[in-house]
Amino acid sequence: MGKTVAVLGADGYIGWPMAMHLSRLGYDVVAVDNLARRGWDEEGGTYSLVPIPTMEQRVDRWHELTGNTIIWHHLDLCDHKALDAFMAEFVPEAVVHLAEQRSAPFSMIDRDHAVRTQVNNIVGNLNLMFAINERAPDCHLVKLGTMGEYGCPNIDIEEGYLTIEHNGRTDTLPYPKVPHSFYHLSKVADSQNIHFGTRIWGMRATDLNQGVVYGNQTQDTMLHPDLMTRLDFDSIWGTALNRFCVQAAAGLPMTVYGQGGQTRGYLDIRDTMACITLAIEHPAERGQCRVFNQFTEQFNLNELADMVLRARKARGWETTIAHVPNPRVESESHYYNAKHSALVDLGLQPHLLDESLLESMIELVEQHVDQIDPVLLQQPSVNWRTGGNEVWDAYASQSQVMAATDSIDSLVASQARPRAAQLQQD
Repeated sequence: MGKTVAVLGADGYIGWPMAMHLSRLGYDVVAVDNLARRGWDEEGGTYSLVPIPTMEQRVDRWHELTGNTIIWHHLDLCDHKALDAFMAEFVPEAVVHLAEQRSAPFSMIDRDHAVRTQVNNIVGNLNLMFAINERAPDCHLVKLGTMGEYGCPNIDIEEGYLTIEHNGRTDTLPYPKVPHSFYHLSKVADSQNIHFGTRIWGMRATDLNQGVVYGNQTQDTMLHPDLMTRLDFDSIWGTALNRFCVQAAAGLPMTVYGQGGQTRGYLDIRDTMACITLAIEHPAERGQCRVFNQFTEQFNLNELADMVLRARKARGWETTIAHVPNPRVESESHYYNAKHSALVDLGLQPHLLDESLLESMIELVEQHVDQIDPVLLQQPSVNWRTGGNEVWDAYASQSQVMAATDSIDSLVASQARPRAAQLQQD
């Protein structure tokens, strides 16, 4: 095939499986990341339940097992000079942009985390748009957005655009958005900037408003433990269904926030790979900003918890559900009907959620159950109204102590080396 695709955010939960998936299909893949996600884990004391190796180890193992090469490039999108040089060097036919801070709770910890989220996401995306326009103007930008941009309006959610009649006149405009967090607000700004870029520069762009992704296993991640993607289970990074499966495997109550009527779109991680691939294989036209709602099914939290409960009961395991105070500011019972036909029309054949898939997720967790921190799993770390709470403070403080200890150890070692050299000379 020989087409070059840059996967930005390739060290992430979706980015790494996506890079392998495209490489297996014959694309020349350049994997790009600034490794910030690993730093955020260190900052907040969180971690992937499934151990993940370095990017160097990942791409080496991939080449060893498949013979395919993924080029690894360490790059921060907020460094516009480095990004410009990268685009000039590789001139990719398509860019899959996953390189953004993806956690709503992380963005709600405090002012610093809200600002960091918006600077990282909005500035990085703007830099990318300028680099594409100046260095690879025919490149197709495939940008991962989120269904959370829309909020939960009391009308049907269309795919990106809404035809409005007002005072006898009609126009088709970007769908109005009422996002859920400072993170989701950053995604709205991205969408507006991309729409603007297609109008003034004639960019090719596909904005994928993705639902909540679940699962960890794809055809490629199962080839070797070194190729697994991360499994987040805490309240900052772990999504609802993944957390429920971890709680069920650990024999702990599934914690449903509030009444549990919060409804969202969901999809299997394998369908994420398929949707992005379909977007690449059927690129937008010059000057076109397509918007696809990327999910396959809608569930509320109670429905998800009940599905896990039934799957465990069928295997003879008792699982319980606990409703806890909702740390978020959101409607807990609402209308939700989002259209999602465009990707199906392009050929998407979805993997629908069933008991066998839930059991396979739980079985994966059981292999690492002794690594679960029950506090991170069961207790929310962030409240939308008041920010990071005592759980966040405790784990962030622990990480700061560890960082300080490492710095002291390094200082002691650096001071000891000259003395040791002197003793050897004496």
